[in-house]
Amino acid sequence: MAKLKAPLLSLGAAGAIGKSMVFFNWKGLDVVREYVIPANPQSTPQTTQRGYFTNAVTNVHLAETIDGHELSEADKTAYALYGSTEKTPRTWFNQAVARYVIAQVNSEIWQLLGDGTFSDPATTEITLVLFNYQQYTQAGRMYWGTSKTSMPNSQACNGVGSEHTAVMTGFTKGVKYFFQFRPTKETDDQYVCRSGIYHHVST
Repeated sequence: MAKLKAPLLSLGAAGAIGKSMVFFNWKGLDVVREYVIPANPQSTPQTTQRGYFTNAVTNVHLAETIDGHELSEADKTAYALYGSTEKTPRTWFNQAVARYVIAQVNSEIWQLLGDGTFSDPATTEITLVLFNYQQYTQAGRMYWGTSKTSMPNSQACNGVGSEHTAVMTGFTKGVKYFFQFRPTKETDDQYVCRSGIYHHVST
């Protein structure tokens, strides 16, 4: 699926053209894909795949309504920033759903993290608390750095009561830092689900 820019028939274009391309709007993005007619839209693999998407959408919407831990605009911004590191353009919603589908396909644990809350208890110290909507306890680490694509620092940040609390030190006042929780891998190819990429300026 390709992201479009004018003038490639992308100014509001929608629908199929000559049964070769399909133009449509997906989560605010103008995109195009090949026109395809599935040989059997009710095959077991396709039904399973649609089930993954259905479960993902249901869980993301549920996270938006959890009393006291609702996904905030900051959480959505964090997932959108995470999506911006991918090779294809993605909204925050697309990124969360994509991570879920990949995890299910690979038989991995899926989790959505949000309700991110920062505090600065000391000049060089930052605390970040994240809520895990799926896992009551989850081993992992909080990574941080001065770029969304380079977070070389990390600290153990295991889950307790669905919350991951990272108390980190060594920050410089006035500098913008980026943070992401990453679950501990059990094998080399496990755990594609991470938190969004949060940012905070040390105060």
